[in-house]
Amino acid sequence: MTGTRQRRRPPAARAGEQQRAAMARERRGRRSEEERLRTRARGKSRRSARAAARKARPSRGQEIRRRWVALLSVVTVLALGYLLFFSPVLSVKTVEVEGAKSVPADQIRAAAQVPSGQPMLRLDVDAIRDRVAEMPAVATVDVSRSWPTTLDITVTERTPIAFFDSGPGGDGVHLVDGGGVVFKTVKTRPAGLPELKLQKVSVADPVTRAVTAVLGVLPEQLLKQVKTTTAQTPASVEFTLTNGKTVRWGNAENTDRKAKVLAALLTQQGTVYDVSAPELPTITP
Repeated sequence: MTGTRQRRRPPAARAGEQQRAAMARERRGRRSEEERLRTRARGKSRRSARAAARKARPSRGQEIRRRWVALLSVVTVLALGYLLFFSPVLSVKTVEVEGAKSVPADQIRAAAQVPSGQPMLRLDVDAIRDRVAEMPAVATVDVSRSWPTTLDITVTERTPIAFFDSGPGGDGVHLVDGGGVVFKTVKTRPAGLPELKLQKVSVADPVTRAVTAVLGVLPEQLLKQVKTTTAQTPASVEFTLTNGKTVRWGNAENTDRKAKVLAALLTQQGTVYDVSAPELPTITP
């Protein structure tokens, strides 16, 4: 025989190759199916995203409505600002004064200097309060807005606790409150108030403040009996009672104890009653 004799493979080898080829074709088919599934999934995802974007994107009508709403909001804010800060519609038209008894309400309005026609929100209520507080007869003041066009001024007047007479050639009788503030001048001596007999009467004077502080804490029944009050130091306050007896009170401490001790001492004969040390009171015949 001429030519090359071909080597034949064993049947087992050919069967193995065929099996491997079949498995390779199966894997290629499976990968192709998986790839197709992934491709479909990506396509669906893209289509869903585009649909969501189309739904989220406002229509032309919606966009126009949104722009109109924004424009109207800006116009409303500007109009409201003009109404509150510049328009005379919400400007002050009435000034109400409460708590004034001895001080005329017109004097308080004049001191307040409220600008007529000023928009309510532009009023400087602190400045108005400070101007009213400068009035001597006013102890406290509160200023508030009462919408739409009213300003309320509420004052607490000073309450006199004593007086002093400036004497011949002086400028009259002066009322003093519990803080030692001289706040009013009257023509005649007020009934029912003790007279201060001090070298000077001033809120800046420690002796004045001590005397008025003592008068401010005395029991009402005892205070009605005090005719005059004097002191050389803040701790040496003395009273002269309407019956002519003298009480050495001392400072403003231990008020209740001193008042009880004094009430017991006044039942005994004497001219000077010293309760400045209530533990050791004394009576001078």
